[in-house]
Amino acid sequence: MKSIDEHIKKDQTDLESAKAEGNDAKVRHISEELESLQEYKKEHPEDSHDPTPLELYCEANPEADECRVYDD
Repeated sequence: MKSIDEHIKKDQTDLESAKAEGNDAKVRHISEELESLQEYKKEHPEDSHDPTPLELYCEANPEADECRVYDD
């Protein structure tokens, strides 16, 4: 996706499809991703790029080892 807004719209459409199919696992997965995307957008209103899963994870878990940034 080119922007976070496109990703959010796609996830909303996919969520409705998954609900119609009765696919609970997919509904949970998309719901969690959609929530993360919306939270990221709220925290970074000036940033329109589509964040990677790692960026979303680090936004929610900045203390995780995977998210540490070292200065040289």
